[in-house]
Amino acid sequence: MESVLQQLTRGNALLFIVILGIGGSFQSGYHLTSLSSPTPFIQNFINSSWYHRYQEVPHQQSVTTIWSLVVSLYAVGGLLGSVSIKFITDVFGRKKGMICSSLASVAAGAVVLLSKRVESFEMIIVARILFGFSAGLGVYSHQMYLSEMSPRKIRGNVTMTSATFTTLGKLCGQLFGLSEMLGREQLWNVLLSVPACFSVLYLLLLPFIPEAPRYLFIEKGDEEGCRRALQSLWGRGNFKQEMDEMLAEQAAIDAARSRSPLQLLRDRTVRWQLLTLLVIVLCNQLSGMPVVNTFSFDIFQKAGIPADKIRYATLGLGVAELFTSISCGLLIEHTGRRPLLWGAYGVLTVIWVVFTVLLNIQVSSLWSSYLSAALIVLLVVFFCGGPSTVTATLNSEIFVQSNRLAAFVVVGMERWLIFGLMGFVFPFLFTALDSFCFVIFACNCLLGSLYVFFVLPETKGKTLLQISQEFRAITVCGRSLSEEKAADVATRL
Repeated sequence: MESVLQQLTRGNALLFIVILGIGGSFQSGYHLTSLSSPTPFIQNFINSSWYHRYQEVPHQQSVTTIWSLVVSLYAVGGLLGSVSIKFITDVFGRKKGMICSSLASVAAGAVVLLSKRVESFEMIIVARILFGFSAGLGVYSHQMYLSEMSPRKIRGNVTMTSATFTTLGKLCGQLFGLSEMLGREQLWNVLLSVPACFSVLYLLLLPFIPEAPRYLFIEKGDEEGCRRALQSLWGRGNFKQEMDEMLAEQAAIDAARSRSPLQLLRDRTVRWQLLTLLVIVLCNQLSGMPVVNTFSFDIFQKAGIPADKIRYATLGLGVAELFTSISCGLLIEHTGRRPLLWGAYGVLTVIWVVFTVLLNIQVSSLWSSYLSAALIVLLVVFFCGGPSTVTATLNSEIFVQSNRLAAFVVVGMERWLIFGLMGFVFPFLFTALDSFCFVIFACNCLLGSLYVFFVLPETKGKTLLQISQEFRAITVCGRSLSEEKAADVATRL
């Protein structure tokens, strides 16, 4: 039996996965951490540009508000990208959707480079919105392509590379943020524009990648094009089993008519899939990990880490996350999805509780600062080894082709709305509640652990139709969705 690596290298799949990662999730990961290192430099720039324009020193509240907008309006762009994904990928296909994402990234890079020259903090905000649009469109286009190109037996391994490239992007954001590289006051705008360089490289390589096989077969009816794409990805073969599975899915969903997000929300047959994904994404966004990525400088400073050491501490977080993501990608097809999710959420709950306690006793205990930093590293490891990587797989596994795009729109809207809200609110929340703000994250992680343990069915090694049947069998008050449907039919008769 072939190993995963042998299957990936029999054709061009591994090379294409790397190329897709550069233009997809890598960009989103970079933006999650790239603001951490230049935080004081950007705030100084806001001060100086305000003074240059109005000849007065801005109030601290004004600087905090503008900084919150720089952080949070990235999510507005992400929301716009998520909402537009269905239209763009339906009309242009998966490949051209990712081209649109890369073009937005290049435009954003040009705007942020010019912002320092013209002393305009508004241009940073515009660039962040464009970068957000690129990330919102690129991440989900990337995940869709991975799910639509991968055989069922290694679907988990392939789709989880999306999370691995997100982690790699975070690490690069932290690495380039070191003062020895681009983390200096003179180069903060260059640091923020690095993703545009990767987008240019991606645009040069993308023409060599075939369109997604499942998209060609189910939505375009191009059987021969689908077979050629599979052969380009996975080597020689007739791929009868894979195409039979696509044919069965096509027949089951009535010629694969694509649904709108509103139709998906009204459809009771996918109620549990949608609710489950919405709950997991909510728990991910309120787990505290996005806050750690964006505000790690403030959190480590609160924990008592010297300011000149914080950049190296955040780099350590990136290294730990990358190794965890790769390890989880190799283990997911052996352990399944459920244990990685509910177990990780449970550990995160404990970590946040202990972290809160340590922050409140650090005045009297020198060792608590170092233990607090170690807990943040553990937080990153368990989040990346569970919710971060598994969610990327669930996004693509629990919806059939006709529902998948609409689901990406709905979930993407939720993700970016919460991300933007947290990015804007957290600086004020951190000031008002001090260390007790982390208790909110602990309660949320506990909710996620309980929901996954009691509701989510295992999806490992199952076809998309089998997974749909598993969700329909979920019982509430002793009754499943299938039984409700049968009762409704009987009532009409």
